[in-house]
Amino acid sequence: MDFNEVIGQGEVIARLTNMVAEGRLPHALLFCGPEGCGKMAVAMAFASFLLTRDESHRVNAEAMLRKWQHPDLLFSYPVIRPSGTNAEHKMESDDFAKEWNSLIMEGPYFSMDQWLDRMGAANQQAQMGVGESNSLIRKLSLKSSQGGYKVSIVWLPERMNLECANKLLKLLEEPPAMTVFLLVCEHPEQLLDTILSRTQRIDFKKIAQEEVERALAEQRGIDSDMAHRIARVANGNWLKALDELDTGNENRQFFDMFKMLMRLAYQRNAKELKRWSEAVYGYGREKQKRMLSYFMRMVRENFMFNFQQPNLVYMTQEEEDFARNFARFINEKNVVEMNELFARVSRDIGQNANAKIEFFDMALKVVMLLLR
Repeated sequence: MDFNEVIGQGEVIARLTNMVAEGRLPHALLFCGPEGCGKMAVAMAFASFLLTRDESHRVNAEAMLRKWQHPDLLFSYPVIRPSGTNAEHKMESDDFAKEWNSLIMEGPYFSMDQWLDRMGAANQQAQMGVGESNSLIRKLSLKSSQGGYKVSIVWLPERMNLECANKLLKLLEEPPAMTVFLLVCEHPEQLLDTILSRTQRIDFKKIAQEEVERALAEQRGIDSDMAHRIARVANGNWLKALDELDTGNENRQFFDMFKMLMRLAYQRNAKELKRWSEAVYGYGREKQKRMLSYFMRMVRENFMFNFQQPNLVYMTQEEEDFARNFARFINEKNVVEMNELFARVSRDIGQNANAKIEFFDMALKVVMLLLR
């Protein structure tokens, strides 16, 4: 994979290549930034860059990297408990190596939700446990097969449990020779301070709007007007831009559920609101949390729509059409409380609260908030 396959992030790429050229590459880098900004894409491209520097092995290395099966490139990532295993099984990335390879072969831009779906996670939460750190220690104890770097990409290290994190810390404190760790993180505040202190942090910005527009035009053949609107809605997130291209994408389902909730709440139709909550109950916890995140965005956007400043609004055409009649119901008297309500329900769902009760109670509270 080449750096030219990365969308934007030119400053970060230049910084990384300069580190190598000047002989000051640290043994552990922490890539931090929002979802969809291309952190993993840069990590995979940089790993390819490091593993193909030796000209005597370059052709062979490039062939292996095309299938992401280079023996000196190690991926660690959160997993669920494989079906048919008991509590004694120490989960590790290799449990889902086939699924992971199929995902990254499709491209370097993907989300945790897509990974959970690929594993068939249903309601399970993915994490990295001691089985993963033990596996990594074992693999890194072996010599490089090509005589150069070994690269360990750890995707979402904030999902490590404490035992796994402490063992990774020991690796970072005493790294094997010629080993580079690339930690790709969205929530660095959840990492151990000792891990943070042993990595060099590189912060990624959202992808510039013009870069998203260019990629949509060049890679997807989208006309300039549509590319401009999609790029504005995506707000620097390439995954969101791709979602907008998918006519059956999840956000359209969430939009329909948002409209239904608000209309039924306005009508004070408790019977149908109960049916609405039962329908949402069937989504599963991860999808429920994604839906609530979408609801919070819609509340913010509808509130901003009232100010008649198009540059401040990031909605699709369908969402704008709905906002023309609905936005006035989101005002300074209820906007904060409504978003706090959705955030609280999302937190409770994540802590295994009864989703059916939570959503019906939330729907009834929306009725009261819309009256303000």
